[in-house]
Amino acid sequence: MNVMSDKISIPLGDKQLIIETGKLAKQADGAVTVQLGETIVIVAAVGATKAKEGQDFFPLTVDYREKAAAAGKFPGGYFKREGRPTEKEILTSRLIDRPIRPLFPKGWYNEVQVQSIVMSADGENDPDMLALMGASAALMVSDIPWAGPIGAVRVGRVKGQLIANPTHTQMLESDLDLVYVGNDSDIVMYEGSAREISEADFNAALKFGHEAIQPAIAAQKELAARSGKPKRQIKLNVVPDEILKEAKALAGDRMVAALLTQKKLAREAAVSALTEEVGKKLVEKFGAEKVTEFVLHDAFYYIQKEAVRGLVMNQGKRLDGRDFETVRPIYAEVGLLPRAHGSALFQRGETQAVTLCTLGTGEDAQEFDSYTGGASEKKFILHYNFPNFSVGETGRISGPGRREIGHGALAERSLEPMVPAESYPYSIRITSEIMESNGSSSMASVCGGCLALMDAGVPMIRPVGGISIGLCTEHDDQDKITRYKLLTDIIGWEDGFCDMDCKIAGTEKGITGFQLDLKLRGIPHAMMTETVEKARVARLHVLAEMAKVLAAPRKELSKYAPRIETLKINPEKIGLLIGPGGKNIKKLVEESGCEINIEDDGTVNIYSVAEEGMKIARDAIMGMTAEAEIGKIYRGRVVTIKEFGAFVEFLPGKDGLVHISELANFRVKQTEDIVKIGDEIWVKCLGVDEKGRVRLSRRAAMAERDAEMAGKTEGGEGSQPVSHGDHGQDAGSERRDQNGERGPRGDRPNREDRGNHGGR
Repeated sequence: MNVMSDKISIPLGDKQLIIETGKLAKQADGAVTVQLGETIVIVAAVGATKAKEGQDFFPLTVDYREKAAAAGKFPGGYFKREGRPTEKEILTSRLIDRPIRPLFPKGWYNEVQVQSIVMSADGENDPDMLALMGASAALMVSDIPWAGPIGAVRVGRVKGQLIANPTHTQMLESDLDLVYVGNDSDIVMYEGSAREISEADFNAALKFGHEAIQPAIAAQKELAARSGKPKRQIKLNVVPDEILKEAKALAGDRMVAALLTQKKLAREAAVSALTEEVGKKLVEKFGAEKVTEFVLHDAFYYIQKEAVRGLVMNQGKRLDGRDFETVRPIYAEVGLLPRAHGSALFQRGETQAVTLCTLGTGEDAQEFDSYTGGASEKKFILHYNFPNFSVGETGRISGPGRREIGHGALAERSLEPMVPAESYPYSIRITSEIMESNGSSSMASVCGGCLALMDAGVPMIRPVGGISIGLCTEHDDQDKITRYKLLTDIIGWEDGFCDMDCKIAGTEKGITGFQLDLKLRGIPHAMMTETVEKARVARLHVLAEMAKVLAAPRKELSKYAPRIETLKINPEKIGLLIGPGGKNIKKLVEESGCEINIEDDGTVNIYSVAEEGMKIARDAIMGMTAEAEIGKIYRGRVVTIKEFGAFVEFLPGKDGLVHISELANFRVKQTEDIVKIGDEIWVKCLGVDEKGRVRLSRRAAMAERDAEMAGKTEGGEGSQPVSHGDHGQDAGSERRDQNGERGPRGDRPNREDRGNHGGR
């Protein structure tokens, strides 16, 4: 059987981007594979033939999945099968959803599903851009009505050079991670992060991304012309003109008055009361069979939208009375939660976030399967939670949804560039609990998260703030924008009834995080340049307000945060520190109560909330891994007795030989005359032979100690003789051998020995 397929190839740097249709998933309405390098993604789109009864919204489902087999791996877990979507899969699904959703016809409510599956992953080329491109291509070749195509590219910047679709290796050196989506002429969507990129460089990166996607857009048009299906005929679900006209007449100017109510909940109550009143009159006139819940809902959506946009465009008014540039009043507070390592309250207007910072050890870092390349561990995490009460509503209480995960990811990538680098030993978790919401709670999470980090004493490079810019437009018959107004710090109703939500976060120096969502088919680059500048001005205002509360990180950590001390040991000593089967390290953890993390390069991080435990662990590790220093005096324990001398453990796990001639300052006949197994004695390191064996001397150690003691006596209390540590005598330990005094256990040297060493 012959398989008829059509493919098109697009040059991308030194590689080819290949889009193919007609080979796989032929029963879908549209399906393509997209390949870059050895990474291959299949994307299939299906649209229901009719809408469900009573459907009053557009049910678009976008799902992206990565398969372990694509990378030649087994999935983790007991069942060895992929389960619920990972955070990356959810974020990529949102990445695809946001730019394609506005391009479906308004009033068309047939369910559409767009599914992407990673079939091959080479570990270098990220499949997320291929899936986004594939969604556009699959919809283009299908019979589903859709106003595409769009192109997508990831833009990186390495050493000042912009790169289209960089590999994971290149991204390790990049100070920019920009996902750009556009059409022939305009921006459709973007998101990503940067390390304080300037506004001018950010705009340049947007233009670079726009140029980079044009070949892919042209290729999709060509593929659709060659292999695409004719678009199906559809019926739009709209409010009958006579009912909409009557609803407007009954509402009159009262809708504008209701919308200008100052507080959010009061505004909602006023609009609901008017809706209920007018709805009853519409039912009386047209009948319940015509004025359904859907008709009433849509009619008042259009009335409110028209009123809000009319206020902005024609009267220069916003619902809460502000001008177009003013940021709502800001209130902030830090240290409000005593047991959190750092905490903050950030409020902007009727949007309020309580943020908590928790410092953890290396063991607290998040680990995850990485089938498609990139990082497999995170030491900085931000989780965003949006309870129903934050908007005065009831609803299902469950785990975080896609929106919450997306908002948390935006705040996380906005703060992460200013969090200390990889060398910072703590894992950090921020939780943002939204207490009240009326516009851009993700940017409130950025501001509150930054304050909580500084309250915890995390040495932030610079404070980070964020703001959202909105847009209201008018269009001509060709759907071209003829007039527009930019709105600084939008509220929820402006987000819902206007055209854009552009979030930009950063420091006083530059941009660190960004995300653009549109309800339009696109906006010109010149308009975005103006938006970026308005965001910069507003961000500086927000940062100034934050600085009034806490301008820099605290010098001290919370008393409840784990203390950390970092030691550096010879990597060859790691095995000794760990011990057979982890015996040594487990014992040390148990004795000290500390958590100890050992890196491959010999970095040892000790975490403890108690100074005593920290000292126990620190001293033990330093002793266990220390190298013998020639000329240094040690306190050691006799572990083996031989005819030729004694072996002394002078460092944990490290023995040296005290030759019988080095036991005392006289001739010793038998080793046992001076020491026995278990005795603690002072020894001096004489050297290390070519085989690494350490030579020790008790005689030299005692002579040096005697000299020091004599100097201390002659110099008086204030003298500072050279010291090799604690020279205090342990109970029952040795006494000096000179002048015929007793040895360690009272053994007197015989007369011959004394004579040979100058005794009586």
